[in-house]
Amino acid sequence: MIISFMILDGFQSTIRNKILQFSGDIYVNKYTLSNSYEEEPISTHNLLLEDITEFPNVESAYPVSHKPGLIKTDNEVSGVVIKGVQEDYKDSGFTNSIIDGQFPNLEGKKYSKEILISEEISNKLNITTGDEIIVYFIQNPPKARKLKISGIYYSGIEDFDDKMIIGDLRMLQKLNNWPDTLTGGIEVHLKSFNNLYIAEENLNEKLPHNLYVEPATSKFSDIFDWLNMLNTNVVVFLTLILAVASFNMISVVLILIMERTQMIGLMKAMGATNRLIRKIFAYQGILLIGKGLLLGNIIGIGFGFLQDTFHILPLDPESYYMSYVPIEWNFLTIVLLNVLTYITISLVLIIPTIIISRINPIKAIKFV
Repeated sequence: MIISFMILDGFQSTIRNKILQFSGDIYVNKYTLSNSYEEEPISTHNLLLEDITEFPNVESAYPVSHKPGLIKTDNEVSGVVIKGVQEDYKDSGFTNSIIDGQFPNLEGKKYSKEILISEEISNKLNITTGDEIIVYFIQNPPKARKLKISGIYYSGIEDFDDKMIIGDLRMLQKLNNWPDTLTGGIEVHLKSFNNLYIAEENLNEKLPHNLYVEPATSKFSDIFDWLNMLNTNVVVFLTLILAVASFNMISVVLILIMERTQMIGLMKAMGATNRLIRKIFAYQGILLIGKGLLLGNIIGIGFGFLQDTFHILPLDPESYYMSYVPIEWNFLTIVLLNVLTYITISLVLIIPTIIISRINPIKAIKFV
């Protein structure tokens, strides 16, 4: 059970963090019925960016914008979406996904021509860090920009790796003929993902009604629904394991009682009450539970340490979004599992000890 919860929490946490690093916990943009990547601009002079302290659950907010384009090489053409960001965006945790090169330098007075591409785009188009490419933007009239690859990232999330490129927000503002006071949206990062729905309500109350507040759980509903389904599997698994453990303990105590039927008869003949004898066998059962818990914790925590340190068990990144089985350390969960197991099986021990009250002393002494 310990190993299962470590892996489940690690799996959910790893995928969730990958998504939030790329999209934020909440995305705020102008309300529109269009599904296009082209966005209606909103002003950067708003409460969320200017006075973030008004929102207690918000840790940071970044103006961003998206624009579709095409990368053309000698042999391949690939549709992409450029996500325009500012220099401070590298503080959002996105840099943890960079596997080669570096985050684009966005500090100059003019917009930067450096971009960050995914490993998948790099392999598909046979381009790498330091190469220069031409990106064509589909608009009226069409425009093209010669850009230099400053680095390569890998998220393991297909929605991002297939098409997402990181570039300078000012370049997209220029392409869209926007002043520097307009942006496509605001990416909000929270102090804790657990406060997501509280933060969403707070933003809806304080921001203008023409802005659409979209939590990551809605934007990527298919992935988050899938993660939530895993909780059901764990509940079923936990129930089955506890049922098997309880059945085994009942069997063990029944065997102890059967082996010591004569002893029980002698104790009753000498004046021992049924309650006293039941306590003796329950105590022996609890000792077995304690030994089992100790051994189980050593094996479970030991496996977690080895896997977290050496990544012994690999995974297929294309199927699981990660290259090895992840481990999440949650000591509260481990303590609660131990307490739940101890209490459940201790209560179950009452069942076999009921037989003791039905043992006749005279028959038990003669029992062979």
